[in-house]
Amino acid sequence: MFHIKQLELVHWDYWRRFTLPLDAQIITIVGPNGSGKTTLLDALRTLFALRCSGKRDFRRYVRRAERSFAWIRAVVANKPGTSGRRPFFPCLHDEVTLACRIRRAGGEWTRDYAIIDGDQPIEALEQTEDWIGLRDYQNRLAWGGLTPAISKVLALEQGDTDKLCEYSPRALLELVFDVFGDKEVLDNYQAAREEQKSAERELGDLSLDLDRLRAQAEGRRLEADNYLQWKQLADETHALEAEIVPRLEAAELARDVAAERGELARQRGEYALRQTERRAARQRLDAVQAEKAEAESRRTTLRAELDAAGTTHLEAHDAVRDLEKLITERDNLRAQLAAEHGADAVALEAQHESAEAALREMKARERTLVAEFEDKTTSLRNAKSRSGPPSDPEVARFRAVLDAEGIAHCGLAEVIEVTDATWQAALEAVLRPYRHVILLERESDRHAAWALGERERFRHFVVPEREEAPPAVARSLAEVARFSAPAPRWLADLLNRIRRVDSVDAARDLPREVEWITRDAYHRERRGARHLGRPAEFHFGELARQARITQLEEDIAGLDRQLQHLRPRVAKAADELTTLRQRLLGLQSAQLLAAKAETYAEAEAALPAARAALTAAIAQRADAQGALDELGGRINGVVIEIDRRNRELRAIDSRITELETGAAPRRHAQAQRIQRLRSLRRGMPAHWRDPAEIALLAERYENAAAARRERDRLRARLDEGDWVKDPTVITLSERLKADVAQRERDFQERQGYCATARRLTEEARSAYIAKLRATVRQYGKNLKALGELAGVGVDCPAPALGNDDLSLGHAGLEVRFDFDRKGAVGLNDGEASGGQQVMKSLILLIALLMDDARPGGFVFIDEPFAHLDVANIDRVGTFLRATRAQYLITTPVTHNANVFAPAQLTLVTRKKKPGEEWAPTIGVLARAIA
Repeated sequence: MFHIKQLELVHWDYWRRFTLPLDAQIITIVGPNGSGKTTLLDALRTLFALRCSGKRDFRRYVRRAERSFAWIRAVVANKPGTSGRRPFFPCLHDEVTLACRIRRAGGEWTRDYAIIDGDQPIEALEQTEDWIGLRDYQNRLAWGGLTPAISKVLALEQGDTDKLCEYSPRALLELVFDVFGDKEVLDNYQAAREEQKSAERELGDLSLDLDRLRAQAEGRRLEADNYLQWKQLADETHALEAEIVPRLEAAELARDVAAERGELARQRGEYALRQTERRAARQRLDAVQAEKAEAESRRTTLRAELDAAGTTHLEAHDAVRDLEKLITERDNLRAQLAAEHGADAVALEAQHESAEAALREMKARERTLVAEFEDKTTSLRNAKSRSGPPSDPEVARFRAVLDAEGIAHCGLAEVIEVTDATWQAALEAVLRPYRHVILLERESDRHAAWALGERERFRHFVVPEREEAPPAVARSLAEVARFSAPAPRWLADLLNRIRRVDSVDAARDLPREVEWITRDAYHRERRGARHLGRPAEFHFGELARQARITQLEEDIAGLDRQLQHLRPRVAKAADELTTLRQRLLGLQSAQLLAAKAETYAEAEAALPAARAALTAAIAQRADAQGALDELGGRINGVVIEIDRRNRELRAIDSRITELETGAAPRRHAQAQRIQRLRSLRRGMPAHWRDPAEIALLAERYENAAAARRERDRLRARLDEGDWVKDPTVITLSERLKADVAQRERDFQERQGYCATARRLTEEARSAYIAKLRATVRQYGKNLKALGELAGVGVDCPAPALGNDDLSLGHAGLEVRFDFDRKGAVGLNDGEASGGQQVMKSLILLIALLMDDARPGGFVFIDEPFAHLDVANIDRVGTFLRATRAQYLITTPVTHNANVFAPAQLTLVTRKKKPGEEWAPTIGVLARAIA
């Protein structure tokens, strides 16, 4: 960087014209306050196109002279540096004249600048034409070393010498790079970054434009698809209307006509068959009714015989009873006669009480046996008359309630007959949970029956849904059961689902999912296998009825034997009680025996004949009752057969009526079909009736009704939809599709260019980071060198510089100073004294001027000793002498004389005296060289 050798001012402030020599390293400007020290520095600042101090500017100074022009001229060094380049090239002299001409033009002050080779006076400069503007002049000064960064330092305010140490690390790093850095590297980096951003913005705009074009192409494609879909729907609707529906209708009508023709022929044959069946059914019904009438007549005769046998039995029983009573009375009297003598009254009373208790117990037992006998007898009559299985009391009570409400019903066990006795136990075990299921005759009674079931808390199923049992599956449990009336479908499904096997081993080869049961009721289902238990009594079928009859007969015989054995004991106990009572009353047994001796003898003689007559009467009564019961069972069977024949005849009559009433409408409908078919086929092409083509249409549309629904659906869709009907949308869609393809290729090319821009930016950033690191190393080296001259420890670590814009934007230069080994302090941490702040700022400032490529330079420092004591003044002065920069230092006259110790040249300013037009010329004191 250059230094100043001479300064000349004309009409600057209150100075008229003078020239000052400035060819020295340290120049001290001394004078009282207001004598023009800062004014002189502002003249230099104006010459170098810098900002004046405070709120001043060059207009303030030229107006005071009250002249229309002013000059500031300086002679500066232009010697080549270490690189051989002169600061003001193409000026080749060792000295260059810098001039600033200030003139008033139109009421405004304007500045013109010139850089002339050699030492040129103002008079010569007035003739030159090489005047340049402010911007060009600043660029020439920056090329000579007075960069904008140095300009900021030179423009420091008076008393603000320590401001440099108050920079932030980021600002200090930027200042250092502005001074030392290669501007071309920074420009390349910034240009590459701007180019990258421009490319990315252009790529983003191109992407938005591509997305917009894609959206337009997609919209046109959707319109084209909409048109194609409309065209397809319209064509299909027309085809359905004009061809497909008529063809399918004609094919269906042809099939319906053929099927109905066969059905009508079948119904005619069925009608003739049903007539024959009705005649045969009437004949069979008449035969069965005649058989019933004959049986009713026979039953009347048998009832009369039974009544006569009963009367005979009662008479014989009464005769035997009377005779036995007399014999017993005689025996009792005899026993009483034997016991009259020596009987103990107390023992007799105890014997009487015991006999009375035994009699009461035996009579209670007799009543129980009689009631059980009557119940068994009733059950036997019911079993023989086929009136149903043994009923549960709860079921009987609920069925009585249903009968009272007029709800026709039957039990499940009444409609099932077991056809194979060997499987009776297995079937009974499976159906055990359903023994007492109630089946309703009319499904319409279901809600009333269910309401009664809820009221009575009936625990068994009440089933209204009944239907004819389906055919039994081979080897299923349903194969050994026959349903005499409609039954629940689930019951038939249950029995058809269970496979009959002879044993568990026989089920080994069956599939895993098959459900089976053995004769011994061992059942396997999806949950596993278990034994269902053999029922103690059977409920379903004729075998169950016969078993119940046998069991009831055995029970009745056993009860009769118990009664025959018990009744004599009851009578004997009664007689004994009577005897004891008589003895207690003091009867004379001998007199009684004597009085009725003849009667007793006659009774004993007549007793065997009476007993024989009673046995014969009992046998006769039993035979009559057996014949009547047998006849009753036969009549019940006949009644059931008559009912079945009546149902069969009613079913035949119903079917004949149905055939008669339905024949005429069906024939009329058939005629209409034929007419409709002829109408449809009239004018049809021959291939429209091709069965193969009809099959293809049926496979697609199923039938004519489905085709009509499809036609109506397509019509509604065409009417309700928002359709594009212009065929030009196809062309527009293809054109936009081609435009999108071309724009996508352009976008890919711009992506490649953007990638190249990113790569160039990365390379420029790497070069910038490398240069920045070199600059920081050079500046740190300068700081350490200046710190050694000043006796201050300086540490300047390299900042963290990442290879990205974010880390570069946040990077800063941290500088720490160690004064008198009291510990390191930062740039502006508040721990340094005023003198240390001045010392830090001077080190930071002068380090900016220590450029091997551009040595020298000058610095303006306003009052650097203002806050320093004597020792620090000497320390700063010693430091300044040790550096190679040119210093222009202002100081007031009140300072210690030590401030003049480092100066080789002292400029003395004086105030303008009142009344004088111009201020005194600045005095010059030069230190003599010893």
